[in-house]
Amino acid sequence: MGKEVTMFFTFWGLNIIKKETHVKTKKDFMAKMFGMMMPNSSKNLGLSKMNMVGIGSKMIRRVMKDKNISSLEELIEQGIKSGIKMVACQMSMDVMGITKEELLDGVEIGGVATMLSAADDSNMSLFI
Repeated sequence: MGKEVTMFFTFWGLNIIKKETHVKTKKDFMAKMFGMMMPNSSKNLGLSKMNMVGIGSKMIRRVMKDKNISSLEELIEQGIKSGIKMVACQMSMDVMGITKEELLDGVEIGGVATMLSAADDSNMSLFI
């Protein structure tokens, strides 16, 4: 379609753009606590209220695979490769103790002003 796309990730959404493998970084106590509470990557995200102790996520991934639907991880990878700008919120990263080294390669870091600027320059903006 030839349109520029920017995706802005905040707070729990940052888990979607984290590397699957553990990255050793120096963290303070609170950052370590957040790290223990959050999934280490999108593969370990719960499926809202339908999670059913992890069974819901496994079921939906199985159905998607059976129907040849790309996984969230594949879609994120394709998006980065196709030039979609993915921006992690710096303030959210600071609050939750997430470092740049923990994010997928190609993810940029910016503040709310970055998101507002991209939204202002666009023809369409979705905030979910």
